[in-house]
Amino acid sequence: MSPTKTSERTNGSGTPNNKMETAIYWFRNDLRLDDNPALVSACQSASQIIFVYCHIQHPDTRWDTPRSSGHRQFFLASALADLRQQLRVYGSELLEVTQSAVSCLPELAFAFNTRTIFCEEIAAPEEQDEINVLRSHGLILNTTWQSSLLAPAALPFTADALPEVFTVFRHAVENAGVIPPAPVRRPHLLPPLPEKFHQIAQIWKRTEQHVDANKNVPGAGCHFDPRSSFPYYQPAFGGGSTAANAHLQQYFQRGLAHTYKQTRNQLTGHDYSTKFSPWLASGALSARQIYTALKQFEADYGANDSSYWIWFELLWRDFFRLLHLKYGRKLYTAHGLSELPVPSHYQENFHRWCQARTGESLVDAGMAELSATGTLSNRLRQIVASFLIYDLQCDWRAGAAWFEAQLIDYDVYSNQGNWLYIAGRGSDPRNGRRFNIQKQVKDHDSDGSYQRLWTTN
Repeated sequence: MSPTKTSERTNGSGTPNNKMETAIYWFRNDLRLDDNPALVSACQSASQIIFVYCHIQHPDTRWDTPRSSGHRQFFLASALADLRQQLRVYGSELLEVTQSAVSCLPELAFAFNTRTIFCEEIAAPEEQDEINVLRSHGLILNTTWQSSLLAPAALPFTADALPEVFTVFRHAVENAGVIPPAPVRRPHLLPPLPEKFHQIAQIWKRTEQHVDANKNVPGAGCHFDPRSSFPYYQPAFGGGSTAANAHLQQYFQRGLAHTYKQTRNQLTGHDYSTKFSPWLASGALSARQIYTALKQFEADYGANDSSYWIWFELLWRDFFRLLHLKYGRKLYTAHGLSELPVPSHYQENFHRWCQARTGESLVDAGMAELSATGTLSNRLRQIVASFLIYDLQCDWRAGAAWFEAQLIDYDVYSNQGNWLYIAGRGSDPRNGRRFNIQKQVKDHDSDGSYQRLWTTN
């Protein structure tokens, strides 16, 4: 698959010859107006634009797990509410549809007398299948690869020649001096809505989700938990780009980037990690916006190992994206990229893990936090994943599915890449990562405070 934008009706310079009458902009995991090249391309190409977000109620997975928790749903609703308000400032609107993209976009395109759709490129199987089905309906899909920090075309190797090991990848990028592109400014104006937009939208739109932090998660069967390290129900941690940019600014203003490496393995709290990942996952914030703020911070206050480590983590995020460009659907098979046998799976063990009933205190504390809040520290994600795979002898794909359901910062690339890495079925030549639980307790919760926090009602 190609990471480049597919576009028709362009001249040799890649700019539109003539503006088309109407186009649909399909928001996926890019819920922002700033640094959104696909949106800029749409605005330059069309005289009128309909902005659409498609909700779909997925059936449960083969592991008997839901596809999305109330935590994720609330955070998404918050992000979409913020995006809608920003679009309204421009005189536009966001049409939310409770159907899959392949179900509604062909009919919407017909209703608005257009065949043209703009969206971001997502190199994961389900998302690629959506694009292929839409094209089979005769629609013109203009897709733009834009979620990575680095532009694939600027790398010192092609996607097919991506190094198998992250360290080799990182050294190649740094030795070549690859610099991320600057964030793209939001359009000064948005093309207007078609004249008949409101008439047609009335048939399709779903009821707006009003986000109220004083109420429980809508339809989730759970409650907001004051112990959360990312209290998404508070305005400062809301899902939209408004909260994301405010958090980005305050994080660097407070100098937290100079201590990140020392605190990143802590288990609980608001400030031990950057907390950028939920907004990165929904696209309310881009990696290039973070990089720009990081470099400005280093220019003003100096660089150190900790500020470098933020760049390091952004490169890991890119590496998992590029793995998808190289291997695609193979990353979702039982074997992954390995020659290991099909993993064993004990469904009862898996259910006990999901329900925080394994009998291992640190693991149960982590799984309790995950279910109660939709978040979990990076250190604990590795610990509970290792325990599921190696101690409970369960299929790594079941764990990946549970994380997809629960995590408000679920990202298809990073989730798949990290589970493959722990299971020893990714591109790394090491045979996985099995954690010694007692050593982890000694190193990260020696006083038992975290375990008491999440195992005591």
